[in-house]
Amino acid sequence: MENMAADTIVSMSIKLYALMTPPAVLSAFISGTGSHTREEKILVAGKTSLAIFTIGSLLFLFGSHLFTLFGFTLDAFRIGAGLLLFLTAIALMNDDCATPPAKREGDISVVPLAIPLGMGPSSIGAVMVMGASTEGLDGMLAGMFCLLLAAGGMFVLLCMADRVAKVLGHTGIVVMSKLTALLLSAIAAQVIFTGITAFLK
Repeated sequence: MENMAADTIVSMSIKLYALMTPPAVLSAFISGTGSHTREEKILVAGKTSLAIFTIGSLLFLFGSHLFTLFGFTLDAFRIGAGLLLFLTAIALMNDDCATPPAKREGDISVVPLAIPLGMGPSSIGAVMVMGASTEGLDGMLAGMFCLLLAAGGMFVLLCMADRVAKVLGHTGIVVMSKLTALLLSAIAAQVIFTGITAFLK
């Protein structure tokens, strides 16, 4: 990671964090842990973040083998992942965070918090593209570190869920959701543009 600039790592971590749609995860977490104690909420937050990091790491390290298995190119996958990311951004833009997610029995840390909210189709596609385009041990370590930072950021957010909900209120969470959607749409446009440019060459 010595050859990787600090600002690049920070930028990549922020992008990964945005792809995990924090407002959607936060909203589902608040709704699903309303009757939990403080200790139980921290446990759910930790398990969610660990699941996101584990799934992301596996896709980052081994997702590229799917390209060989199914016979499609990285650029084609970039375009597909970008389109999925656009759909996620549109859904997030249209979501007013007013409808609570369906109640589920048992642990909600893996489903629905880690999957499909934290690691949905768009974030899975982006992580696979990032892993397939990363070369060298330093690049792999840097990518894993970025995933760790993003998952750690999700853990901090979920641990502060009660405070964030009080400070932001419903309107604040909706605004944060819209800003995240705008960021995701910009990332999607860049991913699609990169894929199309490389494909045409």
